[in-house]
Amino acid sequence: MGKTKSLTGALLAVAMLAVAGCSGGGAPSTETAAAPTDPAGVSGEIKVLTGRTDLVQSGAMKAYAAEFNKVYPDVKVTFEGLTDYEGEVRIRMNTKQYGDVLMIPGAVSKGDYPKFFAPLGSTSELADTYRFSDKTDVGGKVYGIAQFGTANGFVYNKAVWEEAGVTEWPTTPEEFLAGLKAIKDRTGAVPYYTNFKDGWPLTAWSNSIGSVTCDAKANDLLAGAVSPWKEGSELNVIDTLLYDIVHGGLAEKDPTTTNWESSKGLIAKGEVATMQLGSWAITQMRAAAESAGADPDDIGFMPFPVQKDGAFCATLVSDYQQAVSIHSEHKTASRAWIDWFTTKSGYSQKEGAVPTQSSVALPSTLKDYADNDVTLVERSEAGTEKVNVIDNAAEIGLAKPDYRQKLIDTARGAQKGSLEDFFSDLNKKWDEAAKAAGS
Repeated sequence: MGKTKSLTGALLAVAMLAVAGCSGGGAPSTETAAAPTDPAGVSGEIKVLTGRTDLVQSGAMKAYAAEFNKVYPDVKVTFEGLTDYEGEVRIRMNTKQYGDVLMIPGAVSKGDYPKFFAPLGSTSELADTYRFSDKTDVGGKVYGIAQFGTANGFVYNKAVWEEAGVTEWPTTPEEFLAGLKAIKDRTGAVPYYTNFKDGWPLTAWSNSIGSVTCDAKANDLLAGAVSPWKEGSELNVIDTLLYDIVHGGLAEKDPTTTNWESSKGLIAKGEVATMQLGSWAITQMRAAAESAGADPDDIGFMPFPVQKDGAFCATLVSDYQQAVSIHSEHKTASRAWIDWFTTKSGYSQKEGAVPTQSSVALPSTLKDYADNDVTLVERSEAGTEKVNVIDNAAEIGLAKPDYRQKLIDTARGAQKGSLEDFFSDLNKKWDEAAKAAGS
């Protein structure tokens, strides 16, 4: 698993709900995992859980730890890479043994963060330094700091699109579909690759909420009986595009056989033309191109095919947030690791991602966005807790792959029903849950 930016595996909604009440969570934490003022006074052994199995296996994480130890020599850092990060951590959180530092699983409701993670400081204080601080804000305190941020769009092979005769970014879903059809007709490449089997890449589609209307508060506006999939809505536009891609025969023949790791080589070599992912994926696809003897510069990144007032928008969202377990016996050492990894390790730069520090410039991987005046919309997370409550109660899973796997199955005829019926069912579930929650 090279990178699980989003959720891994097809988690069940019932399991997601179970996390909030699992035995691993204790009473709300009041002990702040404070940033250390003197490295010499920080010691202890900490375990860091990560979904970056590739970096653990390659020794890259050990190399980061060695650099960390130059500043904090008395802290021993060990890593555990988990292939099915979400699934495995969810199980562990029924105990007290879920590491000292971990990426906050998407299955944990925002309002329950204080039951599992130590506060890192006040939101008003940390917001001056870190982007996305509102993502983990509960009661004015921050419970996680993003590893980095990511802009959303489509990773694509420029050479394949050009071979198909498409040299400009599509500005509408119809143009995008026409481009994929041209690829199917004029090249030997698979126009679009869903990454259906691994599941988690499908959640990247939800990260584009806000790109359609160029509204930073688009996700917050879901907190109510608003029928999120009604005609013309963000999710209607987003999910209709995915449906039309599959329904039109523009994706791989059998989505149940997709493979995330293999997909990197496929797009690098031009056997696949397009995938919906965050900008974090660009460096991985370019590395795959180098390994395959292909041209890394063929890997490009285009925004969601909708314009507002003649310009593209792309949401800028948080990657996984690193947090400190309330059960950690070395909270200061754990916080030291989070701060160092976020601000000093160079990790986000190597990944070509948007640095969490608001004072640091955007990466070169987003040069195409900068050159084409794509507006980056830092998406508000102020209403995420309310949205999560509705989403969980409706058992839909905006941050899970399940419902989009059902959408794809419907589009390819493996599941009965029309797109209209599919959206109608989602709207009904959402609105009923919102009304029951008093939203």
